[in-house]
Amino acid sequence: MAKKIVMPKLGLTMKEGKLAKWYKAEGDPIKIGDKLFSIETDKITNDSEATEEGVLRKIIVHEGNTVPIMEPVGIVAGADEDISSLLADVPEASSEKSETKDDKIQKETEPEKRIQRTGKIKVSPVARKLAEEEGIDVETIEGTGPGGRIVLDDVKNAVENKDKIKASPTAEKVAKDLGVDASKIASEKRVMKDDVLRADKEAQYASLAQPEDRRIPLTTMRKIIGERMSESTHTAPTVNFTISVDMTNLKSLREELKVEKSITYTDLIVKVTSLLLLEHPYLNSSLDGEEIVLRNYVNMGVAVALEDGLLVPVVKNAHVKKLGEISDEIKDLSYRAKTNQLTTDEIEGGTFTVTNIGMFGIESFTPIINQPESAILGVNAIVETPVVVGGCVCTRPLMKLSLTADHRTVDGAVAAMFLARLKEVLEHPLRMLL
Repeated sequence: MAKKIVMPKLGLTMKEGKLAKWYKAEGDPIKIGDKLFSIETDKITNDSEATEEGVLRKIIVHEGNTVPIMEPVGIVAGADEDISSLLADVPEASSEKSETKDDKIQKETEPEKRIQRTGKIKVSPVARKLAEEEGIDVETIEGTGPGGRIVLDDVKNAVENKDKIKASPTAEKVAKDLGVDASKIASEKRVMKDDVLRADKEAQYASLAQPEDRRIPLTTMRKIIGERMSESTHTAPTVNFTISVDMTNLKSLREELKVEKSITYTDLIVKVTSLLLLEHPYLNSSLDGEEIVLRNYVNMGVAVALEDGLLVPVVKNAHVKKLGEISDEIKDLSYRAKTNQLTTDEIEGGTFTVTNIGMFGIESFTPIINQPESAILGVNAIVETPVVVGGCVCTRPLMKLSLTADHRTVDGAVAAMFLARLKEVLEHPLRMLL
């Protein structure tokens, strides 16, 4: 029986999806479970699988187009089955590849092409005479007279532009010997020998380097990241804090735990932070209109860097999970983020975010809040640093924490107290047992 293939809903908040790629062509047989097409949402890319057997009789929505959820994108039916009744419901425009938003922008911003002349060039006698005297090729002049006729003012402008920059006799000789076009050398004054030699050297460098600009399409993920980060920056007046933490005791604890399980610093910080957020609820809140939403739970977002973007999968109810459970979940979510296996629900609902770029040697940075959350914690590299302990200079493993908070919901003193408390617990982790 003929059926429409629709854009599926991949998450509770999904409203539309971009059909990135068809895995089947019209006329291809389809079995249940076959990959039909790839979907890009504002956060992830997933594949849609066939739920019916038959033949892909019609592709309604072509690659690169975005459609609302549950809208038809294709038709599956028997090889000889009549699908005219289903096609009747499909708008004629949607059966062809529509012009994308990027195509429209390109057309709007693309400069108008210069009108090409047809037939004989029209030149007034006085304009032609001046052009011959000054050695100006009239074919290089665009006429401003009636019907594109070249008039005297057009030639005068050409002469003026020609004489704007002159070269010294020595520069002209050197340019001729080196094969350099002196007229193309940028100079506010007279072109001299050194200008020609410099231009020749730059030409040699360009020939050696063979510079080339390569353009790649901006992915949906990069577009959304740009939009979300810009929105966050323009929406929230932020306040930023940095504090140094002595990691001596936490390093010892991690080494002891590694005997039983591979625990990372991110695991430990997520666990400790999720508990402390219950003590400082405004860091775990969000602004909804004229109300602040306070929570008695923590859904911890953990940023994962990808080759072409960033995802923030969420450890739900992190405050009640054991350290080992948090560690396993972070590893699983990170792996599936990098292999494009996350569901929409797994990257939604975060109340606070931790982003760790310490493995790249970064010692301090200013993370951008993942709206509508109120704060984000940046974790930096652990650096052996000289400090004074008990009147003696020694080295300690120090790590800076970078906190960005939304000043609409979090006052500076509140954020500072949270960060100070986090430092205290990380430096003396066994106090969490009290």
